Amino acid sequence: MWGGGGVCGGKVGGYNGVMKIILANPRGFCAGVNMAILTVEEALKIVGTPLYVYHEIVHNRHVVEQFVKEGVIFVDEIDEVPNNSTVIFSAHGVSPEVRDAAKGRGCTMIDATCPLVTKVHMEAIRYAKQGYKMLLVGHAGHDEVVGTVGEAPDAFTIVESPEDVEKLSFADEDKLVYLTQTTLSMDDANRIIDAIKKRFPQVKAPPSEDICYATTNRQSAVRELAPRADLCIVVGSKNSSNSVRLTEISQNSGCQAYLVDDKTELDHQWFKGVNTMLLTAGASAPEHLVREIIQELVDQYGGEVEDAHVVAEDMHFNLPRSLRQLTVLNN
Repeated sequence: MWGGGGVCGGKVGGYNGVMKIILANPRGFCAGVNMAILTVEEALKIVGTPLYVYHEIVHNRHVVEQFVKEGVIFVDEIDEVPNNSTVIFSAHGVSPEVRDAAKGRGCTMIDATCPLVTKVHMEAIRYAKQGYKMLLVGHAGHDEVVGTVGEAPDAFTIVESPEDVEKLSFADEDKLVYLTQTTLSMDDANRIIDAIKKRFPQVKAPPSEDICYATTNRQSAVRELAPRADLCIVVGSKNSSNSVRLTEISQNSGCQAYLVDDKTELDHQWFKGVNTMLLTAGASAPEHLVREIIQELVDQYGGEVEDAHVVAEDMHFNLPRSLRQLTVLNN
């Protein structure tokens, strides 16, 4: 296989020398994604199939396709779930309307929402009760944003850019607070937040940072390592917000970047003249996809792999209480 600092494999014609592969750490699965995937795996053991999941459990094509092979049925509307079935809510969270609809259908509900997303939901509920108008910095239509807005639809305004801030028309006496989608680029979020603070000095900030630790750490690693590379490959799916942000951060650092689901999407034209490349993965991308890409590059070009550790992570989330209760009931 491959090893940090090792050199192996042949080289394609026309390539001189051995390409250095900088492997970013941290990368790949975060605690929330790991918890959500384990939740589906355990539910399959307890409930069997068919097992329903509302929206993709995480935004990764390979993860979803593997679960489909195992009998999981992913739905976009809760009324696609038969009455009295078991349904898992994805890591991105859902609105109270979805929960109520599932309850009305007699469904057994297992909530695999990332605790850091739940934190934003709780903030939304609290501020709505206090009469605040909330600015949600995020991408309209993203599953997480849809779920968060659903906690208090009449109180939210989604803000996607500094230009959106200029179009807002709140009065000085309005109680304002901003919240953020957890998977945003810190740079993009800060530009929008700065614009909000400038336009509305009275705006309140959340009690702690909403952008999650894993998003922050993976972005920090790319920001630090990208200037050392000629090319960056990000492993992740196109609908993964945090994976897209990693690609953008590399490009903003002056390092050309491409987002790929797996090794089959690599274009070897990208590697012409590349002496050093950076390899990372979004928070929902499985590690085996990263290793397959490393092996492909080593086989093609020869490869010297450097494990570059930027931030240490030791976060862990317990499986949902609803899953543990289901385990008790079925024993």
